Amino acid sequence: MSSAAQHLLKTFPFKMFRATQCLLKPLPVANGYLISLPASFTTKTPLPYLSTPIKRHLSCSLSSLSPPPLFLRNKTLSSSGVTSDGQTSDSARSGEDNTVVIKEEELTWQNQEISGSYPHVSDWKSSGNSDGGGAKMTITATPSITDSGLMVGGRVVCTRVAENLVVSPESSRSAFLGATSPAPSSRHVFNVGVLEGYRFICLFRAKFWWMIPRVGKSASEIPMETQMLLLEVREESALDDENSSDMTSESTFYVLFLPVLDGPFRTSLQGTSENVLQFCVESGDPSVQASQVLEAVLINSGDNPFELLKNSIKILEKCKGTFAHIEHKKAPPHLDWFGWCTWDAFYTEVNPQGIREGLQSFLEGGCPPKFLIIDDGWQETINEFHKESKPHIDGTQFATRLVDIRENSKFKSSGSESSCIDLHDFIQTIKERYRLKFVYMWHAIIGYWGGVLPSSKMMEKYNPKLAYPIQSPGNIGNLRDIAVDSLQKYGVGIIDPEKIFHFYNDLHGYLASSGVDGVKVDVQNILETIGKGYGGRVLLTRQYQFALDESIARNFKDNSLICCMSHNSDSIYSSRKSAVARASEDFMPKEPTFQTVHIASVAFNSLLLGEIVVPDWDMFHSNHSTAEFHGAARALGGCAVYVSDRPGTHDFRILKRLVLPDGSVLRAKYPGRPTRDCLFKDPVVDGESLLKIWNLNKLSGVVGVFNCQGAGNWPMKDAEAVPVLASTPTFLSGHVSPLDVEYLDQVAGDNWCGDSAVYAFYSGSLSRLSKKANLKVSLAVLKCEIFTISPVRVLGQNLQFAPIGLLDMYNSGGAVEALEHTNHPAGCRVKISMRGCGRFGAYSSKKPLSCIVDMQEEEFQYNPEGGLLTLKVQGECSLREIKIVY
Repeated sequence: MSSAAQHLLKTFPFKMFRATQCLLKPLPVANGYLISLPASFTTKTPLPYLSTPIKRHLSCSLSSLSPPPLFLRNKTLSSSGVTSDGQTSDSARSGEDNTVVIKEEELTWQNQEISGSYPHVSDWKSSGNSDGGGAKMTITATPSITDSGLMVGGRVVCTRVAENLVVSPESSRSAFLGATSPAPSSRHVFNVGVLEGYRFICLFRAKFWWMIPRVGKSASEIPMETQMLLLEVREESALDDENSSDMTSESTFYVLFLPVLDGPFRTSLQGTSENVLQFCVESGDPSVQASQVLEAVLINSGDNPFELLKNSIKILEKCKGTFAHIEHKKAPPHLDWFGWCTWDAFYTEVNPQGIREGLQSFLEGGCPPKFLIIDDGWQETINEFHKESKPHIDGTQFATRLVDIRENSKFKSSGSESSCIDLHDFIQTIKERYRLKFVYMWHAIIGYWGGVLPSSKMMEKYNPKLAYPIQSPGNIGNLRDIAVDSLQKYGVGIIDPEKIFHFYNDLHGYLASSGVDGVKVDVQNILETIGKGYGGRVLLTRQYQFALDESIARNFKDNSLICCMSHNSDSIYSSRKSAVARASEDFMPKEPTFQTVHIASVAFNSLLLGEIVVPDWDMFHSNHSTAEFHGAARALGGCAVYVSDRPGTHDFRILKRLVLPDGSVLRAKYPGRPTRDCLFKDPVVDGESLLKIWNLNKLSGVVGVFNCQGAGNWPMKDAEAVPVLASTPTFLSGHVSPLDVEYLDQVAGDNWCGDSAVYAFYSGSLSRLSKKANLKVSLAVLKCEIFTISPVRVLGQNLQFAPIGLLDMYNSGGAVEALEHTNHPAGCRVKISMRGCGRFGAYSSKKPLSCIVDMQEEEFQYNPEGGLLTLKVQGECSLREIKIVY
């Protein structure tokens, strides 16, 4: 490195200039460094610069800057290309992709007072030249403020932008929003600008613990506590053709706003009645104050909304360093096995005998669970507000506190056949008798709902004390929560943050010694309300989360943790190792109007959560009026599949569409999310839109279509928006297409002909569609259909083939592991590796000569009209080999 480059790194002013409203950064490229300066900047700070003026190619237009902040010796980049001494270079002509090589030895540094007004300049991208000499650089537009407008991707997203707004470029298409204030405070609300005319989907905390989605077209519809905002920007017009099914055109791109953590401050978005988009930053501790935040909201844009979210989370992962993308985490193995949770079966009355009865009834029905969650009700707790002689006071139940890390008396009985000696004895017994692979135990992040009992002898070593939650305006600005309101009145027994790891380590160590394999940790958002005196909500949450991760790693195998009630951004962006989190409010079997809201909430919440954790769809009841609706959704959710049936109350017909005889499930690759054409529609209350959820398997895609209309309503929406269900089901129609499956080409293989075989689970129909073709689907309320979409492969000998999978499983294609073929003069042989047993199906353009399963020839059926080939795969559920001979 030259002395000039070393001087840059040592002396360049890495700080915020209020006049510039931008974080000044030298950008390292091959053998050189580049500097980006913002609009309207004036400073007398000496800046290093190069020796000859350069003209910059900005976005799609060319602008000459004078005097520019970045210079080259004897070279200029202009509309006519790279020049030397003012002459047009033969290597760059007007209309071509102009690039310039800047070599390190060309850099010279001087100090000079600079002032002027500049259009905002983006980052420079670099890639090595073929000759290895220097770097090739191009310029693309980052978000910026121009003429009081927030520009993203060349479009004005917000108008009348606030003068104190700060834009700090982060990458070629992304930047952070920040702002400055005249006075320090622990909570600021900053204006961004007027936002209207673009369709959006946002995720916000309607309740203290949980997010839900909302769609709209202006900032006035953006609620408090919004934690993700995605805009659809169309070139022809912001709102024209919004019902078009072609969502992949080059004329559409997407703008993402992610409010994040900035030091000890946490950010959320909200809108005003005047359509002004705002962001709120708060520390949760009156003593933690600031007058400016620089990286409060990440803005990014792209033409694929799913890639945009993934790339944005990876940008945050790299620059924040407080959490990890799901690709960099270890997913716990319980996700691939059928489970049972005790909560809805017993609630807090859970006991060993009831658990045994439940496991036995599953076993007798031929669908035994392989993982068990023993939920709330096993711990030793006390409630100081419950007096035997006095009436119960509503809300005091949440003030129950933990007094010991060991199990309560229900799990310590002895003597009778239906009891157990202790937790260790009980878990050992049920693992052996029912062949359970994993047993998880529930606890709250603060021990129990009301924390721990400060006066408990077993708890005194953790220095607990009583704290009274303080709710932010955002907490009470949407829907109040009885649990938080009660704890605000009765207090929380909080463990000293310096001792929290010791508490977790003691608790988890005891559970692990008892045979427990992991934990479900609940009530996590409560930490945001008790940060006063501990550095604020962000730092307290991070300290607890990091201690939890450390304890899980020390005491359990395979990152065995399920996070719950953790939908605040404090927790989301402090998730370094935890890989599974609940994605919506509870299933609630006794609430008939909540079933569709539950499905839609998880699907939309997974847009954000699915980039950081594997979304957990929660338990459901297999014997319930909406069981098929919930079961189908979980089959394509890429999640764990578990129920909370009461003993003896099961529908094994539904369970066996989800679970193989060995207890494993056919889990899809990604989080189940809405298809692109559903992102900006309301599938619950608009009266016309079906919800489509897509996913991928190893060799195929899957799309579930759900009619969620007319059976529920979003919280904070007018009740009259929900029509009363008529006695005759109302049908809605829509379309399903191979285009609904993102990344289908990645699993199709090189021999994909472009068509797909589309198999409908309930109707049993098989169709062949081109990429852009579609099928019409009509569904009654609370009904669904699942489509396996398998790319048709050309395998030679005029044979075209597409494996479907196990036709009687909701996620049929999840059974197919691999496909090979060999061509011989006599014909073609197709070999399929498949998991499970049952009725196997495939699309075949011609009838085979024979079908062989594990070296044994089997009968098959072939329908020449649609090309459906079926055969029965019997026996074990291990990996099977099917050979089809043509």
